[in-house]
Amino acid sequence: MKLISVVTPCFNEKDNIKDLYKTVKTIFSQLDQYHYEHIFIDNCSTDNSINLLKEIAQLDQNIKLIINSRNFGWVRSPFHGLLQASGDAVIYMAADFQDPPDLIDRFVKKWEEGFKIVIGTKSQSEESFFKFFIRKNYYKFINKISDLNLVNNFTGFGLYDQSVIKIMRQFDDSYPYLRGMVSEIGFEVAKIEFKQPKRKRGTSSGSLYCLYDIAMSGITSHSKLPIRIVSIGGFCLALLSMLISIIYIIAKLIYWDKFPLGFAPILIGSFFFFSLQMFFIGLLGEYIASIHHQVLKRPLVIEKERVNF
Repeated sequence: MKLISVVTPCFNEKDNIKDLYKTVKTIFSQLDQYHYEHIFIDNCSTDNSINLLKEIAQLDQNIKLIINSRNFGWVRSPFHGLLQASGDAVIYMAADFQDPPDLIDRFVKKWEEGFKIVIGTKSQSEESFFKFFIRKNYYKFINKISDLNLVNNFTGFGLYDQSVIKIMRQFDDSYPYLRGMVSEIGFEVAKIEFKQPKRKRGTSSGSLYCLYDIAMSGITSHSKLPIRIVSIGGFCLALLSMLISIIYIIAKLIYWDKFPLGFAPILIGSFFFFSLQMFFIGLLGEYIASIHHQVLKRPLVIEKERVNF
């Protein structure tokens, strides 16, 4: 019998953990031709999540638990969980039910048809219109500027064959962008559209900064276009500035008494170019920070404890 691993990252999800465990268990009771394991990787929760997970793991050997020594963020911890799965297929699924567990059956069927990667894409969402609008347009934007053909409205939710997981282990990336990695691998991808439901219980631990961090990680990992725009834009603005300066000097020499020097154009021009410089330096900083992560070669996470492995 084939083994299917379900990997669920969690942080302060005590209100959802038990329901998710029961839902996944029920689904696999109907898929009785497979063995399954459900791996929870906890990012050092500060609520009762860890105790609850340990209680469940004590009663059910199919439940495996990784507890991190601290919170390693949205990017590193989930990816580390994927790499620890030993199943013939590995399903990545969030703990808040916004990744619908009832798609597991459809994922497995597509996998049995021969697809090594089966992903869920959000065609609609019950979350706030503003958030969905921003996410949707971000995916379109990054796809246009990316060196790869990235999948729109894809958050990582899906099934990955063990051969794909083995390839992911070879990337040796200390700050991996899973969505881009799927496109980088290049295997044919089966897409299953779904309407993203609202979070079942509790509130998301993700801040606006976390979303910005992931967004910039995607841009710096898979596109050189912003940095090229900076260099080309800087060169063009330098030429424009030189041209304006020459015109200004000639006009002053010809119309010495009628053409006032004026402080307004100087101040406006100075603030304009200072603002551009700050923007360009900030963008360069994002790329340097991305390089910095790679150079440090830190482990994805530090594990504090494992249960049932």
